[in-house]
Amino acid sequence: MRYLLIVFALLACKQPVRFNLGRAATASEIKAWDIDVRPDGTGLPEGSGTVGRGREIYAAKCAICHGKTGTEGPYNILVGAIDDTTKAKTIGNYWPYATTLFDYTRRAMPYNLPGSLTDNEVYSITAFLLHANKIIDSTTEMNKRSLPAIVMPARKHFVDDDRQGGPEVK
Repeated sequence: MRYLLIVFALLACKQPVRFNLGRAATASEIKAWDIDVRPDGTGLPEGSGTVGRGREIYAAKCAICHGKTGTEGPYNILVGAIDDTTKAKTIGNYWPYATTLFDYTRRAMPYNLPGSLTDNEVYSITAFLLHANKIIDSTTEMNKRSLPAIVMPARKHFVDDDRQGGPEVK
């Protein structure tokens, strides 16, 4: 046991191995990847989108995975009412913030080409999906001011993390 402690102590003092590969990212490279959108809308870009335009983009780029109306799949079902009893987690019955729908879509969709949608296309798809889930009407324009104002039906089922300090808080 004593020898193990000595070995661990020596390993802890050793400098990390460096392979001299890669380089530090530049400030502009970091800025290009720093595109997160917070629940309060911080980080939303300029631009706008409509339900009609979103319907067209969804049909062209999303329907193959999520179905023609968002209720079929074969992959994640996106449309479902808050009182849906199918246990499928959808935008309408599970998503707590509309702004993070924008964030996720911009980062990860379409599945075969993530990050390829323009901000206006993402606003439009977000509008279409919120309308399909009966959260907004068909005339609501999505932009950095209107999107954070939307109260998602499932928001009330989430609890804010108010922990402060301690090892469990990251």
